[in-house]
This record gives sequence, structure tokens and C-alpha cells, in this order.
Amino acid sequence: MSHVVAAVAGLFLIGVILRDAFEAVVLPQTVNRSFRLARIFYRASWQAWIGLASWLPPGRRRESFLGVYGPLSILVLFVLWALGLTLGFTLLQWSLGSQLVSAQGTPTSFLLDLYMSGTTFFTLGLGDVTPTSPLSRLLTVIEAGMGFGFLAAIISYLPVLYQAFSRRELSISLMDARAGSPPTAEMLVRRQGVADPERFEQQLIDWERWAAELMESHLSYPTLAYYRSQHQNQSWLAALTTVLDSTAFAMATFDGGIERQARLTFAMARHAVVDLSQVFRAVPLAPKHERLAPDALARMREHVRRWGMAMRPDGDADTRLADLRHFYEPYLETLGERFHLMVPDWSPERERLDNWKTSSWQRTVAGEAVSELHQDGDG
Repeated sequence: MSHVVAAVAGLFLIGVILRDAFEAVVLPQTVNRSFRLARIFYRASWQAWIGLASWLPPGRRRESFLGVYGPLSILVLFVLWALGLTLGFTLLQWSLGSQLVSAQGTPTSFLLDLYMSGTTFFTLGLGDVTPTSPLSRLLTVIEAGMGFGFLAAIISYLPVLYQAFSRRELSISLMDARAGSPPTAEMLVRRQGVADPERFEQQLIDWERWAAELMESHLSYPTLAYYRSQHQNQSWLAALTTVLDSTAFAMATFDGGIERQARLTFAMARHAVVDLSQVFRAVPLAPKHERLAPDALARMREHVRRWGMAMRPDGDADTRLADLRHFYEPYLETLGERFHLMVPDWSPERERLDNWKTSSWQRTVAGEAVSELHQDGDG
């Protein structure tokens, strides 16, 4: 009876892991099943990692520690899958009566089956333990082929993952000079060229494509959401927040070409933030504080008036902007809570310098960054 139970358990374990690995690595679409080993692993390990991070002081050290989780979790998950498959085939071999023979004369046992399964799965081919029955040999061949395929899939998966990460970070880095560090909607609007709204419209087109790529890559490979940017004041969530804030402001303020393109970019960015919230089971939360200060909104409107474009009355614009913000801010809040990422306000902190103005050897005068909040840049 125990051998039957072991056989069933081994088949079940192998089936569950193969399905989980296939859905995570090979299948490029969202899987919404409630029971997935990868999802359980990430929920449990991320909470444990956050608990460890809470022992560190807030700042660079904590952010660096959180940044290790994404790459490390991938490696740990691969190891768990491999160990699970090895254990599954061990149970199958043991259920057949441990029909193995050792060159050293070691008695058959569960540990010998485990050793045989490990050397077979990782294709070591030592030959010191060999199967004796036809069924045991068949299992050995199947496990060797599965181990080879598993390792090949993992090796091919990592470059795809890092290519998607690199594409994401490229656009985030470009936003540094355009919208500050961290990026904010006010700086993105204020750094546009005076009387040159076409440049703003072109940026909206570029960010519509970026939001689409972000949604596609992070839905196909949710692990990417745990990968943090190289600078602690930048993140994919902060960039997505800036895109949503800027497009919401443009939709509420303008008519014409900018408003039409802003609507398209807003739709894609909002689609991304909602779908990511659903994938990670993050329930929308009301923002904990007011992100848009009245003086920041006034500065943005004063700047765009110089473009000479038709603008809606402030009262109508305020109503529409408030409606649009309720449409996406709760999703930003819950994603920020889930991944411990900052959701930037509309206006930057005045003491912050852009990343390109600093280095380990030199820092520009802080007054330059402060003055940019009240002067018009040309981007």
C-alpha cells in the first residue's frame, strides 16, 4: 500500500511542477489559477524578505537588500523545481521496489534512489548506480530527458527575462532628465519646450508604447515586477505613475492633438496598472495622502498657458482631473504597498537632485535643482 501511495505522490509532484514551470517559463500569458507553486512561493518568500528588510534602517541599505530579492528568487525557484522533480522520480523508483544495483554493493534504499534520481536528472552519468528492471530503466531515461529539457528551458529563459528588464529600464533612465529623480508629472510638464507642444505629444506616443511593453512583459513574466531599478529613487511604478499623472493632466486641460494622444497613452497605462493589480491580487486602496498640491497644479497650468493652446476653464478641468485620478490612483497605491515602491507625488521634493547631476566624486549645487521648480526649462 505504501508503494502505491508513493507512486501516486511522485506522479502528482512531477505533474504539478511541470505544469507550474511550463506556465511560468514557456507559456507567455497570464495564468489566473488560485493554486500555483510559483505564486505561493512568491507570496511567502516576499513577505519573509520584507520582514528581514524591516530590521535594516530605511534608506539605501534597505533598498539594496530588497533589490536582491528579484534575481535571487528566480534562482531559488529553479532549485525548488529541480529538487521537486528529483524527489518525484525518487518516489517512483522507490515504489517499484528500488530496483537498482550499486557498483560498490550498497544496499538498495530510499537514499540510494534519491542519489540515482539526482545524478540522472542533472545528467551526470556517473554509472555507479544502474537500474535493473525494464520499467526502472524507462523511468531513468524519461528523467534524464526531462532534466536535459528543464535545464535548457531555464538557460533560455534568463536572457529573455533580462532583455525585457533592460528595455524597461532604458525608458526609465530616459525619464531622469525629462521628469526628475524620482520622476514627477510637474517636472515632466515644466521641462517641455515653450510653444512646442508637439514634443510633448511625441513623448506621449513613446510612453504609450513603453506602457504596452511593460504590461506585456510583466504579465508574461511577473517576476520582473520584483526587479528594482539601479537607482533607488527610480522604479517602473514611479515612471508609470508619472505617465498616468501627466496624461490625466493633459486630458483635463487641453483639446486637440495632445488631448487625443494623452487619452490613448492614459488608456494603455491604466490598462497596465489595473492588469498588474489583478495578477498580483492587489486590492485597490485609497491613497493615504493628497498627492496633488494646489500650488503644484497652478504652476503646471501657468507653464502650459505659455504654449498658446486652447485650454478648458479651470473649474471644468478640476472636475475632470479629479474623476480621472480616482480611476487609477487606488491601483497605484496598492501596487506600491505590495512591492514596497514609492508612489511619487505630482510635485518633486525640492531638495532632490537629478541622478545625472550627482556622482561618487562630485555633486552640483543643490540650488540649481531647487530653482528648476520655479523656472521654465527647455528640456
